[in-house]
Amino acid sequence: MSEFDAILVGAGHNSLACAAHLAAKGWKVGVFERNATLGGAVRTQEYTLPGFRHDFGAMNLSLFAGSAFHKMYANELKSHGLEFAPVADCFASVFPDGKWFGVSTDLEKTATRIAAFSSADADAWRKLVAAFPGEAEHLFRLLGSPMGFRALAGTGWNLWRKKGVSGALDTARLLLSSPRAWLDENFASPHVKATLAAWGMHLDFAPDIAGGAVFPYLESMANQNFGMVLGKGGADTMIRALENMVTAAGGKIFTNADVAEITTAGGKATGIRLASGETHSAAKAVIAGVAPGALAGRLLPNGSGDAGFDTAMKKFRHAPGTMMIHLALDDLPNWQAGAELRQFAYVHLAPSLDQMAKTYSQAIAGLLPDEPVLVVGQPTAIDASRAPAGKHVLWVQVRALPAEIAGDAAGEIQPAPWETVKERYAERVLDIIEHYAPGLRGKILGRAIFSPLDLERENPNLVGGDQICGSHHISQNFLFRPARGFAKWNTPVERLHLTGAATWPGAGVGAASGFMLARQLAGR
Repeated sequence: MSEFDAILVGAGHNSLACAAHLAAKGWKVGVFERNATLGGAVRTQEYTLPGFRHDFGAMNLSLFAGSAFHKMYANELKSHGLEFAPVADCFASVFPDGKWFGVSTDLEKTATRIAAFSSADADAWRKLVAAFPGEAEHLFRLLGSPMGFRALAGTGWNLWRKKGVSGALDTARLLLSSPRAWLDENFASPHVKATLAAWGMHLDFAPDIAGGAVFPYLESMANQNFGMVLGKGGADTMIRALENMVTAAGGKIFTNADVAEITTAGGKATGIRLASGETHSAAKAVIAGVAPGALAGRLLPNGSGDAGFDTAMKKFRHAPGTMMIHLALDDLPNWQAGAELRQFAYVHLAPSLDQMAKTYSQAIAGLLPDEPVLVVGQPTAIDASRAPAGKHVLWVQVRALPAEIAGDAAGEIQPAPWETVKERYAERVLDIIEHYAPGLRGKILGRAIFSPLDLERENPNLVGGDQICGSHHISQNFLFRPARGFAKWNTPVERLHLTGAATWPGAGVGAASGFMLARQLAGR
């Protein structure tokens, strides 16, 4: 048995950031990961052919590059191998009428593209971009603070002091609006609206769901103002740097170490028991980077002592599932709408707000969508080191899908387990891409398909293929993430804490929950 000050269950990026900060503050930390590979959903592996490096889940590392953790530890991370690949042409959408729209860091380029659809929309875009630094101050302050009434009051006070009552109410209204409501207020072109609304689908916000407007707003404005970054060689550059930080500071990391139970005594967390029977103790904290259901249902077999908390953890609501398709290619897609699309990091295939809303409702009803939302990532357009010379990888995220299949909205696939239908459904996805980029299939050298349940098998936190570890709808966000009274990474068990995407401030690779928890425990 080993004795630690803090034990971390799971080695996702939030857990690793938490461990790195605690270790830097002199804590003796141990990180225990059930898989052979660290990183959770942030992994890079050769899933198709040798030399082709595919990001398992997360591809965009912009949140990490702009995070408070990176700001504090940039030099250490760089010394441990962290390297970014900057992106100027960030995201675009293609449409059935042969048109396309994309956001690049060059404001004139973006505005000119918008003006081709609507000159009024181009003017609106410029106004939003000009106002963004002032708006971002308040939104990033909120997202970067521990969640509680003090944080909300502080943000509200700062808003009132700098923007007045009407300005503060405008920001509050943005936080409560649906994507469609905000987009309809600001833009006329359906092409522009659809391009921005696609970002809401990344975080479980179909166009008409309240609270979803802020995500398309932040992503589009941040990309316009700051650009985007990928990980050089793969997203796992971040994980390897974090791992090296932890071990360089004396922390220990254990892989193939499946935690079967968090041990408790007298209402306090005392350590862990592995599936092998091996036990380890923690003098100050046990930090679980797991989905809430796993905490109440498996890791605390006798419960937390608080029936309300245990029920909330078991009923924590996950977003619809995702399929990941990784392709090794002889060349990038030849987008029919324009060759310039080959240089964008992301190309969305989500032609309208109504189609996105329909896709989401189909998935919620248990149906395979007839036209899923596709996020086509082209990382080798930015970072050629991910594939052999002259070759490419394609990263295709398919949203939104049911974990259990009740039927097919297209009436072509009979209900069956994902293992049976995933190849057929992947063909539907490739048909859609082929429509916009003829000849894609002829470029494919190898492919790997992960159904929603495959994703969960690889990482149990991706329940039902939910890549964001929990819906971000208002009833499960802010003071209610993961449950009312437990938004500060606390649990009813003393010294037991939660971290990760299921906790405030939610999904993404900003390491915010792990870093804020570590600072809270270590006294900054």
